Amino acid sequence: MKHSDLGRLEGDLLIFGGPYSNLQALTALLAQAKEMDIPPERMICTGDIVAYCGAPAETVAAVRQHGCTVVAGNCERQLAAGEDDCGCGFEEGSACDRLSQSWYAFARDRVPSADRLWMAGLPDVVSFQSGQKRYAVIHGGVPDVAQFIWECDEDAVFDTAWDAIEEAVGPVDAVIAGHSGLPFLRVTPRGSWINAGVVGMPPHDGAPQTRFAVLGNTGMRIERLEYDVDGAVSDMRNAGLPSDYADALRSGYWPSEDVLPATLRVPASARG
Repeated sequence: MKHSDLGRLEGDLLIFGGPYSNLQALTALLAQAKEMDIPPERMICTGDIVAYCGAPAETVAAVRQHGCTVVAGNCERQLAAGEDDCGCGFEEGSACDRLSQSWYAFARDRVPSADRLWMAGLPDVVSFQSGQKRYAVIHGGVPDVAQFIWECDEDAVFDTAWDAIEEAVGPVDAVIAGHSGLPFLRVTPRGSWINAGVVGMPPHDGAPQTRFAVLGNTGMRIERLEYDVDGAVSDMRNAGLPSDYADALRSGYWPSEDVLPATLRVPASARG
């Protein structure tokens, strides 16, 4: 378990998840950070720089050049280890599992070895102090990096995850996570569990805007991100990737709900 303690961070922090090889979304995010006067040392990515979209190598290069803190996601771990699948935790035979075979192979063939070596050194958990609180940042779960934790889960799920985090890094007042793709703030008996969402894919809500989070004096807030969707779709088509996730960038709905709990699914009849 690799742990990086960032110490005390002053001022607004920008937290974002899953660029997902979507260079256009990442570019928009970095421009937003500049407009908000948030430097790289106050930006944290919850992992999965590489995934569904068409510019994996370029997106990794942009993150590295920017210099923000990155927590290892399952995609970073799998690419670093030279594995043949994304390790996303999708149920075998599901649409997500089927589609991952295409985008992961595409990414694996294009991410340079130097970037894979960098991924191998990324921390599993990052901690920092902001105000009177100590935060832990993870990808999915500890020790299961690909664990899906949803807003609708029972308190026991959060409690078990919290125990594992504190065993690894000591007491924390709040947890920031990613992986699931849906942003939420859940107040648990142990403290706040915050998912910042992802910038590379919309949160299955019928709109193309993605999400990131800002931690400031008044707490955590979730922000929408506008970006060049057409450019991202074009990259995916030029890469020869299946159209499912490209369509999702425009429709705002994921190509499969297999991974989602029943309460978070959107019936076809309710989609615009």
